[in-house]
Amino acid sequence: MSKQVQDAYIVAATRTPIGRSGRGFFRNTRPDDLLVAAIRSAMKQVPTLDPAAIEDAIVGCSFPEGEQGMNMARIAVALCGFPKPVGGVTVNRFCASGLTAVQMAADRIRVGEADVLIAGGAESMSLVPMGGNKPSFNPEIFARDENVGIAYGMGITAEKVALQWKVSREAQDAFALESHLRALKAQQAGEFTDEMTPIDVIDRFPDLATGEQGTKTRTVKLDEGPRPDTSLEGLAKLRPVFAAPKDPTGKATGMGTVTAGNSSQTSDGAGALILASEKAVKQFDLKPLARFVSFAARGVPPEIMGIGPIEAIPAALRYAGLSLDDMGWIELNEAFAAQSLAVINSVGLDPAKVNPMGGAIALGHPLGATGAIRSATVIHALRRHNLKYGMVTMCVGTGQGAAGIFERV
Repeated sequence: MSKQVQDAYIVAATRTPIGRSGRGFFRNTRPDDLLVAAIRSAMKQVPTLDPAAIEDAIVGCSFPEGEQGMNMARIAVALCGFPKPVGGVTVNRFCASGLTAVQMAADRIRVGEADVLIAGGAESMSLVPMGGNKPSFNPEIFARDENVGIAYGMGITAEKVALQWKVSREAQDAFALESHLRALKAQQAGEFTDEMTPIDVIDRFPDLATGEQGTKTRTVKLDEGPRPDTSLEGLAKLRPVFAAPKDPTGKATGMGTVTAGNSSQTSDGAGALILASEKAVKQFDLKPLARFVSFAARGVPPEIMGIGPIEAIPAALRYAGLSLDDMGWIELNEAFAAQSLAVINSVGLDPAKVNPMGGAIALGHPLGATGAIRSATVIHALRRHNLKYGMVTMCVGTGQGAAGIFERV
């Protein structure tokens, strides 16, 4: 990073709990409301910061339509009550949208174009389904074999990765179980407290005695996904939910291996970070949590999109002038156990350093919010465990991988 003008520091980082989509505690909660709550919580972490110093908000969202459309970033800063000059832009790199938002904010600071920015991500998979409300592929996608994978369901890409990288059903289920065990252990130990913003949820119900609407408020403090009753026996009973992949000759390979139990959970949630230049840190007496070090995004064949981190991780390390051994904590988004294991084994990641508090199989994956959420996880984990460098990395639908590196200050 010899060409940058200045460093970009993260001075606040937080996230909401993650709820299960469709039936979870955020099923009726708007994603922009979750984002507003996360941003307000982040601002409370920097009480000496003048809100008028914030120049822009960059927010990731995978399907920016419906309740999370109309440039959710700008709407959120308006709802937060920031001064009118504060702008907002919503960006989309699917599963890496939140991380890309952090990278874009950091880069604007690093080249001297801004001093204080908000970055984050929000997604409600309860209110806006996977693929959006009106998926419509360009017909030209189907004209060339190398592009057809763009239209594949993500589960099919996971089956193809499992076949090509020889990841067994047993290995996938064992990985899924470990994700739940780590998440549950971390919850019980209070490991998520530093990064978490509790959210009040209002439940509405008919009061049969009065004929009026009744309400009940509850405070959500933990992710909803981890299951104490998860076992290898239970996971083994789940049926594959996607078509079995075919070998290069077109012959079916038998039963698939990807199930609901060894895949990430569809989810609702949001995360927010505040980034500042050294000038702003001194001006407002801020205490940096971490420095943004490097970022890389790389394209891969769409039909095996899950292996994207295999290409992105080495590039991010190269830009940072670091090695895998330097990484003390790695948040690898568990889109599927199959692709997670393929990445871990191919890159040579230390399993003990990967998702020490569980991953998306247990905690959930609110698509465009995940990058911001996992960035908050890494930043606070580095401080709690006195580690120097951490990484956030994920595969991306349509065939990409992304990775970002943070340094504890």
